[in-house]
Formats: sequence, C-alpha cells, structure tokens
Amino acid sequence: MVAVTLATVLAAACSSAPAGSGPAGRLARRQVTDRITVSSKAFGPGAPVPARFTCDGDDRSPPLAWRGVPASALELALVVDDPDAPGGTYVHWVVHGLDPGATGLAEAVLPPGARQARNSAGEARYKGPCPPGRSGAHHYRFTVYALDARIAAGAGAGPGAVLDAIGEAAIAKGTLTGTYDR
Repeated sequence: MVAVTLATVLAAACSSAPAGSGPAGRLARRQVTDRITVSSKAFGPGAPVPARFTCDGDDRSPPLAWRGVPASALELALVVDDPDAPGGTYVHWVVHGLDPGATGLAEAVLPPGARQARNSAGEARYKGPCPPGRSGAHHYRFTVYALDARIAAGAGAGPGAVLDAIGEAAIAKGTLTGTYDR
C-alpha cells in the first residue's frame, strides 16, 4: 500500500502559479510499459472540449471511456491537467479509488468509492478548462492511470502527495487531450 502524506495547497487560479505543478509535471513524464486507450463521446483527440464541460458552461466533467487496463491493477486514477497554464501545470481534477474493472465515467458522475483530491484551486471537485483570456488554445489532458497499489488518501487530500503516489504506483496510463480557447 502506498502511504500518502497530506500536503498544504494554496488556492490558485489558472493565471497564477498552481499548486501541484511539480508533481503534475513529474506524473505526466512518468514512463509505463502498458497503455490504456482513453476516449470520450463528447470530443475526440486534439479536438475542442465542448463549452458545457468548461468554466464557460456547466463546469461538469465530460463522459470518458477507456480500455486496456492490466488485470493486475488494484485501482484506477484520473488526472485532468493543463500543461499550458502560465504558472506551470494546472491540475483541474484528481480522482483515485476508481474500480479497476470500470470502463469509464458517465458525464458529471463520481462513482461510489472514488475519492477526489484537491485541484490547483484547492477544491475537491472537477474544475473545467478555463484558460486566461487571449492566451490562445490550451491543451487539457484527461489521463487514466492503472495502479498496482491503493492510494491511502481520503477525499479532499492535497494534490501533490496524491499525484506523487499515483506516479509511484502507475503500471499503465492513457491520455485523451482536448483543447479549449476563450
């Protein structure tokens, strides 16, 4: 079991230095041998994320689907981040404790047993794409991780420690990247 220490997180906005920039960047660079395929019926790879899933809409999480999770996975985690944020990688959503047998998430639904860590805004929830005005299109990575250990952090834990724990336990990952421009 991976022990997770809670980290202190300051509230941040997309235009300021986000909490968790270091751990988010390390996690994104984490190499794994197995690949998961991630998709959404709301948008395709490299396509714009529909406004209803952003701060300009309902700010609700989009539906996601995945396949290719290794049989040895003990849990899944989902990280949504923006590597184009001016202050470093901005973490929009961290969900862990997902059933390894799950094949996706419905729109705006957090399954039973799943836990949300705090995002870069200091909130334990999905915070949709919201690039600063006139900064051009940002890329939003929806990454699913298969883990060979359970993350021992409760709901509302800080993102840094949870992202580090995901990185330590990741055995497979897959990313769907969408864009959004205001």
